[in-house]
Amino acid sequence: MLKQEPYWWEEAPPRSLPTHPVEARSDVAIVGAGYTGLSAALILARAGRSVQVFDRMRPGEGASSRNGGIASGSIRPGLREMTARFGEARATAIQAEAKAAREHLAELIRTEGIECDFAMTGRFTGAANTADYDALAREAELLNKSIGVEIQAVPRSGQRAILGTDFYHGGVVRMDIGGLHPAKLHAELLRLALAAGVRVHGETAVTGVRPDGETFEVETARRRVRAAHVITGTNGYTDGADPWLRRRLVPVRSRMIATAPLSGNLMRQLMPRGVMCSETRKLHYYYRPSPDGTRILLGGRDGSIAGDPQWPTDNLRRALADIFPELDDVEISHSWFGHVAMNRDMVPRIFTRRGVRYATGYCGSGVVWATWAGRKASLQVLGADGAASALDFRPPPAIPFYNGRPWFLPVVFGWMTLQDRLAARRRKREHAA
Repeated sequence: MLKQEPYWWEEAPPRSLPTHPVEARSDVAIVGAGYTGLSAALILARAGRSVQVFDRMRPGEGASSRNGGIASGSIRPGLREMTARFGEARATAIQAEAKAAREHLAELIRTEGIECDFAMTGRFTGAANTADYDALAREAELLNKSIGVEIQAVPRSGQRAILGTDFYHGGVVRMDIGGLHPAKLHAELLRLALAAGVRVHGETAVTGVRPDGETFEVETARRRVRAAHVITGTNGYTDGADPWLRRRLVPVRSRMIATAPLSGNLMRQLMPRGVMCSETRKLHYYYRPSPDGTRILLGGRDGSIAGDPQWPTDNLRRALADIFPELDDVEISHSWFGHVAMNRDMVPRIFTRRGVRYATGYCGSGVVWATWAGRKASLQVLGADGAASALDFRPPPAIPFYNGRPWFLPVVFGWMTLQDRLAARRRKREHAA
């Protein structure tokens, strides 16, 4: 029977916390108890600040326990595109910060003894066509020269040493990306935050934040709180309590499926290096082996905006069989979705507006960016060294004719699907040639 809950919840389900009184005052109030909020809270509490974290769901019930567990810290626009949009200095600084953020996450896991099945596996990005391969190879060379990323192009002739498929026209492998168990990561961050004295109030919505002189009034479902500082880390789960932010973030459903356990021989055939994987198709599928190496988990943009229809799961099943024809009839054990937050620039942000600090807009790469952005926001509150960030510039612009309901997503999804189908026909002709 197909399970509708995340595969990750088998070992680390989100839990309801004991109900504690909401304090009337705190040094810092944080909205959102995912990676962002807990990472910020941990640093602040250890610096001696009183911290309360609020979440309208169980802590970690959103994207922090639903994502693919690929620690990529990717930036959607390439270095060339960002240079054209933001200037060379900003673009290079953002890419350098992505490298630093990945290193920070690995160091955090090591120094805090976080048990989350983290492994520095590397990531393969498959080219959907020869033009994409050329673009990936050029970008790889540029990243290697500009910030020293260990990355190399893999022609189609050498592809099967990395991944057991002939679907792609080669790709690139970069070795500074790893994989982990996302729900375990969240559970460990929650453990550390609670041990540091953070008050985490799950199932307690924040309904509004209002500046009041030198402080803020934070209205919650249980009590009004006065705080000297406010950090917002709601990302893809931003609601009507912050309509300004909501107009700038589009919550896109990202769905994942997990196969039933596969044989060891088949796993070694399909994923001989155990790498994390992505690709250049418009619908942007990503996939990986499970941490125990017994399953393949694949995800992609859902395309739906309401309910839980069957067709997105069917789409992912077809995408899996495209890549690995051996899995055409494989049993799918789990199918679930979570919200990622896209913005018009497709670049994560850390910024301040009317005194409130925002860390948000991770565009599907929140495993790395959320922990990093939460850290940066907390250092800004403390006025500490290391608070500066290349992501701290103008907020992402508002999206025209959008007020929180992404009515346009089915049209966008349909257009990208059509582009991928047309590209698939061209790919078959290229393979035949």
